[in-house]
Amino acid sequence: MNVSAANVTVVLQYRDSFTKAVTKNVIVVVLGISINFINASLIRTFRKHQIFYLNPRYILFIHLVVNDIIMVTMTITLFVVSYTLYQINVSVCCVIMLIVIFTTENTPLNLAWMAVECYIAICLPLHHMQICTVKRTLMLISLIWMTSIVSGITDLFISLATEPLDFFHSRVFCRREVVFPHPVTIQKRNITFSMFLVIVWITIFYTYFKILFTAKTASKDAKKARNTIMLHGFQLLLCMSSYATPQLKVVLLRWFPKNIADSLFAIYITVQILPRSISPIIYGIRDNTFRKYLKNDFLCRVSKP
Repeated sequence: MNVSAANVTVVLQYRDSFTKAVTKNVIVVVLGISINFINASLIRTFRKHQIFYLNPRYILFIHLVVNDIIMVTMTITLFVVSYTLYQINVSVCCVIMLIVIFTTENTPLNLAWMAVECYIAICLPLHHMQICTVKRTLMLISLIWMTSIVSGITDLFISLATEPLDFFHSRVFCRREVVFPHPVTIQKRNITFSMFLVIVWITIFYTYFKILFTAKTASKDAKKARNTIMLHGFQLLLCMSSYATPQLKVVLLRWFPKNIADSLFAIYITVQILPRSISPIIYGIRDNTFRKYLKNDFLCRVSKP
């Protein structure tokens, strides 16, 4: 039995009691609905005001928000399904898992480019409008999606080439390691994670320190941009912790086999839910322009009979 199969076996063996299962599902669903509601309000404000359409910073931000909504919805679906249906058709699991892979890998790339945009705005202000255009931003978002799609689709093709046809008609406990079990897939995932880790963190550190040196003698905006990149870094740290999740699960399985369900729940909240609650803070609350329009929209809705 491999590690992935062992994980599933232990989780099923030490399944939560009915009360604990309901409590966990209620917590996850409430958190997910709350995050998606806030993010939907941000999208509504973005769509209502043309000023945001012309600013690459807000376009990247709203792309991150949309990505978060998809990610949260899919992971909550998998979480609830794991407690209700337990096992689902492999083909259905593959579709859901691919969406999760796409949105998971989109997040650090999007955060890196948002940091680059902050760097250009503060350190190269005279060239900002020429470099950061709406057209280039949309092309960049397309490139982000192409990168994550190629990574995820490769896993699917490997499984199609190596697994028997009956496998895709069977029912499994839906996990990435279960539907994409080939060793090459796992090795490719580790290499991809490592590459993302190095590239994105170099970008974050480079832009942060460049803005830090500029902020010492520059405007208040530079200092605010530095703090924004710190928030990006913290959010990225939480997101990138998902790359170490497989190894962490193995350790927890060996040390606390009887508490593995609680450990997986804590990992899920920390790695999948918490990072998605930070996006509204970065621009939805801290950004003066977005906050003003968001507040006006909220007051208008409240004042309506």
